[in-house]
Amino acid sequence: MTGKPRILVTGAGGFIGYHLVRRLKNDGFWVRGADLKGPDFEPSTADEFAVLDLRRWDDCLAATRNIDQVYNLAADMGGIGYITANHADISRNNILINTHMLEAARVNGARRFLFSSSACVYPQYKQNHPDVTPLKEADAIPADPEPGYGWEKLFAEELCRYYKKDYGLETRIVRFHNVYGPLGTYEGGKEKAPAAISRKVALAEHGGEIEVWGDGQQTRSFMYVDDCVEGLVRLMASNYSEPLNLGTDRLVTINQLIDLVSSVAGKRLKKRHDLSKPQGVRGRNSDNTLLNRVLGWEPAITLEQGLTTTYRWIEEELRKAGRIQTIAAGQAAT
Repeated sequence: MTGKPRILVTGAGGFIGYHLVRRLKNDGFWVRGADLKGPDFEPSTADEFAVLDLRRWDDCLAATRNIDQVYNLAADMGGIGYITANHADISRNNILINTHMLEAARVNGARRFLFSSSACVYPQYKQNHPDVTPLKEADAIPADPEPGYGWEKLFAEELCRYYKKDYGLETRIVRFHNVYGPLGTYEGGKEKAPAAISRKVALAEHGGEIEVWGDGQQTRSFMYVDDCVEGLVRLMASNYSEPLNLGTDRLVTINQLIDLVSSVAGKRLKKRHDLSKPQGVRGRNSDNTLLNRVLGWEPAITLEQGLTTTYRWIEEELRKAGRIQTIAAGQAAT
């Protein structure tokens, strides 16, 4: 060993966790991954990969043994359809994961603990217009987060503060804003908007139509996974322990996101809006003022660049599964 910290990444079988493990290994760290299962699409590059249920205390103790730094990304989560339909399960599972992981990290002598929170902690009353004012970290209080997922994330942020104050555990808190990229879930109900839209566009015929949840005027900002990982590594190395946004501040409507993906695919598609489906808050954007000040950096990969890579990967996965029978280039829009 070179004296570098030994690192644990929980949720290492998931999308962000897989990419983070790969980055940390490339940086020369010894890494243990832990999750309920391994990655779906490629084997983990971790030095050790432990299949564990981090809702269980004994499994959290095993995961954190002989570890210096913990990136706690493990969570029961998904897209808007999933998190609005499973409040009890999500809240119970994530509260168990986060409380057990914090205590196990303390008991086993970990020096730093990064908790992955979410922009879902922000008050719904500040997100009821598409042209939303970018959300500052201080906006989380007075609290009115999204039911279930948002409330448990906000509580876990407070728990991190308590562990730092009472026990001296160096905690870091990151609030993700809509992370996307290749090697992520793209169907089954837990996928996020960029992946779901990429799948729908890839499967649609040129000149056809795709279903859109809501009227398509709801707005979000989207961050490519490589930028997300860079931000995580920088935050862990910093001395900042308060919650910090990690996202881009480019606001787009869901309709615009569909148009961007359709352009990558070379397809012209009609949108069929389903107003009965959940669409979340009306608008959400990241204020990156504090991110810039704390880390001297902010995400730089453009939405066009990230969507191109993401769409091509999903399209190829669908093609390998035999679900796309024709070559999209032959259907290019003119």
